[in-house]
Amino acid sequence: MSLLTHLLACLFGMGSWVSINGLWVELPLIVPQIPEGWYLPSYLSVLIQMANIGPLFVTLMHRFRPGALNEAAVIYLIIGVGTVATFLMGFFWKETVVVGGVPRSVALLVLTFFLATVDCTSSVTFLPFMMRLKSQYLTTYYIGEGVSGLLPALVALIQGVGVVHCINSTQSLNHTMNSSSSVTLDLRAEYQPANFSAEVFFFFLSAMMLVCLLAFLMLNYHPSVAREHPSGRVKEKSQRKRKWAEEKPMMDPFRPENTKRRSGFGAGSYSWAQVVYIFVVLAWVNALTNVVLPSVQSYSCLPYGNNAYHLSSTMAAVANPLACLIAMFFPIRSLLLMGALTVTGSGVGVYIMAMAVLSPCPLLVNETSGGVIMVLAWILFILTLSYVKVIIGVILRDEGHSALVWCGAGVQLGSLLGAVTMIPVVNVYYFFSSGDPCNTKCP
Repeated sequence: MSLLTHLLACLFGMGSWVSINGLWVELPLIVPQIPEGWYLPSYLSVLIQMANIGPLFVTLMHRFRPGALNEAAVIYLIIGVGTVATFLMGFFWKETVVVGGVPRSVALLVLTFFLATVDCTSSVTFLPFMMRLKSQYLTTYYIGEGVSGLLPALVALIQGVGVVHCINSTQSLNHTMNSSSSVTLDLRAEYQPANFSAEVFFFFLSAMMLVCLLAFLMLNYHPSVAREHPSGRVKEKSQRKRKWAEEKPMMDPFRPENTKRRSGFGAGSYSWAQVVYIFVVLAWVNALTNVVLPSVQSYSCLPYGNNAYHLSSTMAAVANPLACLIAMFFPIRSLLLMGALTVTGSGVGVYIMAMAVLSPCPLLVNETSGGVIMVLAWILFILTLSYVKVIIGVILRDEGHSALVWCGAGVQLGSLLGAVTMIPVVNVYYFFSSGDPCNTKCP
């Protein structure tokens, strides 16, 4: 395998969600300077779900007009739009327009919608494009997709986003009846200034999108990459058949090697019940990892301290590409293992959600072990479910191009269902509560 092709596939995957991931980690720096305040995250969630019009259009075109959509042209378009939108964000994110007598960050919201459309549409275009390369490079693409969350998080840590120091503040209480006064000590949360501005961060995101564009160009035209394309449909089919014959016994050792098509989906190597099972797991896993648990991460971690929150965010971002790296060397396509890992990851997610519900006074809140357990829970949650996502991608890659399109659609559907569930719970009914990082007292 070509090391250059692996690198390019990784850089290409990195551009899939780097802009929206970067926007989320920059929120603590943006929110105090715009009129929307902390309502901005809920607006972003709505905009991201509205942007699913992009993948919906691509999926419908593949379904009803197969071959009519130029996949490479769509990818060039969305990467170009993402590059320009992040660059413009650096200039206009603070600009406001009076709408109905109230100042609104119209430029920020409009550019965010374009970025969300780019990232959502990448789910149904980037993955199918990887069919043009050998199957080994799909896992590398997933590593790049994981890096799209890790890299902005690391840069935000260097930037010093959201770092809080608790400082003493004295309050004087006067008692008029006996003319006495008392002084009480209180702690006040003070956000530290960032090491560099949000403008620089947005220009960094634009540079990352430009790197993704250059990687895509080289994947299309570099001679050494061309040698990594399957050499022919007949040869590719024969290789796939050999793979299925080798890999199928891991799932069903009693199944004979030569069997008829089990369904009309893809290459027909899975029954319809198995196909439904795969896509239900895909939607469930993406709902949990993309929306449901990230929406309550601050509630689950901040009670244990600011360090626990930042460490869990960073290590969870590291766990994603680590899971992809494990899947590269151990691509076990067992549906039974997929189910076991999904149950394990979901169980850990239940613990995280329970601690978020108990915020600001979850279990072991005054113990160091509580923060350690929470950080480990986030690592295990992301590690197990990210591995499941990669294995599903590998399985569906073997089923053909259209299967990967539906894979991307399943990712977005799961995220949409998760958002529809969590936005009212978090932002409308205020089911979760967060304490003051410096003054919350728990028994």
